[in-house]
Amino acid sequence: MDDVLRRRSVGAPAARSTLLTVLGEFLLPRPDGAWQEALIAGLQLLGYTPSAARQAVVRSTREDWLASERVGRRSRMRLTPKSTDLLRVGARRIYGFGGPVSWDGHWLLLVLRVPEQRRELRHRLTTQLAWAGFGSLGGGLWITPHVDREGLVGAEEPAQLLTFRAELGALGDTERVIDEAWDLDNLREHYDQFIEDFTGLEPEDDGAAFAAQTALVHAWRRFPFIDPDIPDDLLPDDWPRRRAHTLFQTCHSSWAPAAQRHFDELA
Repeated sequence: MDDVLRRRSVGAPAARSTLLTVLGEFLLPRPDGAWQEALIAGLQLLGYTPSAARQAVVRSTREDWLASERVGRRSRMRLTPKSTDLLRVGARRIYGFGGPVSWDGHWLLLVLRVPEQRRELRHRLTTQLAWAGFGSLGGGLWITPHVDREGLVGAEEPAQLLTFRAELGALGDTERVIDEAWDLDNLREHYDQFIEDFTGLEPEDDGAAFAAQTALVHAWRRFPFIDPDIPDDLLPDDWPRRRAHTLFQTCHSSWAPAAQRHFDELA
């Protein structure tokens, strides 16, 4: 399930990916569902053509994200149990991310051993480690300051995993470890772009608030998957995550009434 969220969150902003944001933000709280035209109109407001918007809804129904019920000549769309569970997981991850992260000084080290001929298995496991926030130190050694993430990656035969809980010794320093394990410069660029995109944005009406709110959540939801969530004590003083998180919370709470009002009118 997390893999679906990750792919939809960090992939290209296709209509179905944006629709997932609309479903989680506006349809999840509505057990009575919404008219098919409401979802299509919402995607059109976000810049998609009518055909692309309709195709996104149809494909989502075909793949059991949405259940369709005919009411006269119209279709009432509701979330399926599968998509409801997916979106609830996503909501916890999205809205619970970005706050202060404490650290007890311990690292979790993981040694990954995969036979050379099993390259596809190596790629799958290293991808899981990266998305779980582990950083690579090379030679099959992975590291994270979150010792509670030990169970996020499962061993698959013939791969072998070995973990240690450790403290940094007298040789080396924490800043160098972080620089080697994670590309924080690239991550900083994503946060800076988020701050630039939404600072000072003031929607003029309910429709604009709906579009802004969807764009805000769609942009924010990628961070739980690309940010290893390194504790504040290990980051530079000017690290932008806290500012971006405050901006997200402020904009989200400010735009929510008007955005919801617009969707209610569509639904």
